[in-house]
Amino acid sequence: MAVRRTMMAIRIHAPGVDGLRFEVIQTPTLRPGEALVDVHAAAITRDELEWPLDRLPAVPSYELSGVVSAVADDVVTVAAGDEVFGLTPFDRDGVAAEYAAVPAATLAPKPATLSHVESAAVPLPALSAWQGLFVHGDLEAGERVLVLGAVGGVGQFATQLARWRGAYTIAAASPDAFDAARALGAHEVVDGRRELDEVSPVDLVFDTVGGELLERTTALFGSDRRLVSIAEDPPGEGTYFVVEPSREQLIELARLMDTRQVRVSIDSTFALSEAAAAFERSLASGKHGKVVIRVAG
Repeated sequence: MAVRRTMMAIRIHAPGVDGLRFEVIQTPTLRPGEALVDVHAAAITRDELEWPLDRLPAVPSYELSGVVSAVADDVVTVAAGDEVFGLTPFDRDGVAAEYAAVPAATLAPKPATLSHVESAAVPLPALSAWQGLFVHGDLEAGERVLVLGAVGGVGQFATQLARWRGAYTIAAASPDAFDAARALGAHEVVDGRRELDEVSPVDLVFDTVGGELLERTTALFGSDRRLVSIAEDPPGEGTYFVVEPSREQLIELARLMDTRQVRVSIDSTFALSEAAAAFERSLASGKHGKVVIRVAG
């Protein structure tokens, strides 16, 4: 597949939205183990403009969906022409560009029933939920799990995946999100600010918000439960983790998407040249789903 020598990309030159630039840069060259992806869509996370400040200028966004243009000689997991999606490592340039060179081992076949925009919105929140519940939380069928922030970006996947696993799923959310939490499959919905003390003991607390809500939960449920957080290091014996790329987990998530057992929500889409507006939206309150940059198509 023909690949241009230059490409349009978004790069961070200084902290914050004002530091974003839409510019022409060199198309990356492949190193061993990499695939060059013709990016069709890239999803963003609200605080990610602060992540690469030690290596500016840097391309943001670490979730993509697109088509493989070329692969290094040692790559066998994907081939040119494959439709793929994935979460890329955080210690290198992101994917808000027309092309991205990424480790081929992080890419999985795109869900067949989803568009590229929908597929790009899956990797980071869905992998965070999967790893929090099943890798770090050891959640099993028949157990009781409390999800804090149950309709947020990660929480909405956690609520659906916990229900799919066969756990009794309790969603902590604001009252105006109760219906949304039930639609995601929660068996029980509580107001996280006012009703946590009415929740019966649980086996696992999965926290996506941190702060006062996490502190109150720790005080209420003590040491008789497992506690996993993606927001901050919890007190006591709880676990804090940062999501990691996983091709194998994405393959399973794609299957769940294609069989309609898990769904994704898109808040809004923006063109690559509108990345500043996209990040402004990601920082706004009242979002429902992911903000995605449409790069091609």
